Amino acid sequence: MGDPVPSIAVIVLAAGAGTRMKSRTPKPLHPLAGKPLIAHVLRTAGELHPEAIVAVVRHERDRMAEAVLEFAPHVRIADQDDVPGTGRAVEQGLEAIADFDGHVVVLSGDVPLIDADTLRALIERHEREGNQMTLLSAHLGDPSGLGRIVRDEAGSFVRIVEQKDASEAERAIDEVNGGIYVFDAAALRDALRGIDRDNAQGEMYLTDAAVRIQSTGGRIQAVPAADTWAIWGINDRIQLAAAAHELNDRIIRRWQAAGVTVTDPASTWIDVDVSLAEDVTILPGTQLHGATAIAAGATIGPDTTLVDTEVGEDAVVKRTDATLSVIGARASVGPWAYLRPNSVVGEDGKIGTFVETKNTQIGAGSKVPHLSYIGDTVVGEGSNIGAGTITANYDGQHKHRTTVGSHVRTGSHNVFVAPVTIGDGAYTGAGTVVRKDVEPGALAITVAPQRNMTGWVATNRPGTSAADAAAAADEQAPNA
Repeated sequence: MGDPVPSIAVIVLAAGAGTRMKSRTPKPLHPLAGKPLIAHVLRTAGELHPEAIVAVVRHERDRMAEAVLEFAPHVRIADQDDVPGTGRAVEQGLEAIADFDGHVVVLSGDVPLIDADTLRALIERHEREGNQMTLLSAHLGDPSGLGRIVRDEAGSFVRIVEQKDASEAERAIDEVNGGIYVFDAAALRDALRGIDRDNAQGEMYLTDAAVRIQSTGGRIQAVPAADTWAIWGINDRIQLAAAAHELNDRIIRRWQAAGVTVTDPASTWIDVDVSLAEDVTILPGTQLHGATAIAAGATIGPDTTLVDTEVGEDAVVKRTDATLSVIGARASVGPWAYLRPNSVVGEDGKIGTFVETKNTQIGAGSKVPHLSYIGDTVVGEGSNIGAGTITANYDGQHKHRTTVGSHVRTGSHNVFVAPVTIGDGAYTGAGTVVRKDVEPGALAITVAPQRNMTGWVATNRPGTSAADAAAAADEQAPNA
């Protein structure tokens, strides 16, 4: 973070319905790189170290306020009334900071790629030039739908004109208003008192504050952004997808510069809160979400999704889906493994092919190599769980736990009927159903004598290929 910027407050506009998203979810709450759009804006606002942040809400007011406070508990909530328009939203945001007298930064809750460095430069320009209003603009190849910046022959700011109110000549202008502003608080309050709703939309435009400020001799500047993505607003799902790709590209490039190998950036998705160490390798088709953290030397992928999962040094995780899990150093997971919440794989442990775990701890050096479901279980160190093992942990009403000690060897196709404990150093035979505790060092087997019913196929399946094969075998037998 940079040095704190003195005497600023931030107002974040998040009152609109966002009808073009065609969604039951308010537009500022749509996810981008693991966080709602507005959470990105609030994080950037917080990096300015302002005296106050105000979020102005209206559409789905309670849902929006709850989300804002979840990500930024210190934010003040202001409610926009029935008067439409960004000008009215800012006016009511100012009421929440009535005693503030400094610089007011206005941001939009649907412009997630604005960054603190850009805002600091804008604030510095505002202070240095002694402006009453400074706005961020951008030159776009396609300015359709956005307000245009009108300048005079000398290049000085004249006004902002919304597209619906613009002439043909004004619509040809490619410099657009980014909707990001720095105001002198006193000048902003005075300007808002004089704004009317005499426009095509019948709204109280914040952009009309420029007219009021100019009428009193105030200085206004429009500063083009070096990065046009800084003003990229999200109005529909097409724009949301474009912003997601751009942000993901930036995240990946940042990690590559920090010593992470990403072999196929086009098929890799990494959320903003993911943490990666040096010498991590990310293979194609990998998605890292939430607060996932990967330690040095680990290899993740291909075709792997990790959510809020911790991976230790030099671990290998391939073709795996894991959520809220911990994978220890040098552990091996996958391919085609499914780690449900609260799964812990110890150092040098192994979760193999087609294994599902849930609420389970696998001790250091222990292995569940293949074709198993291990739920509500604790496995000690150095144990091996045979193929096809199932922990029967649910009795129809309650979940029960299975405990497997250290250095245990269990046979293939076992069922552990919980609650049950298998002691240290114990063995179980193939096909065993363990219904009661096994003491340390014991062998548990399910004894069922095998019966061979001679001639059953010939009697019960005459004329079949099996009967023919059996008859031929009998004829070839030495004692036939």
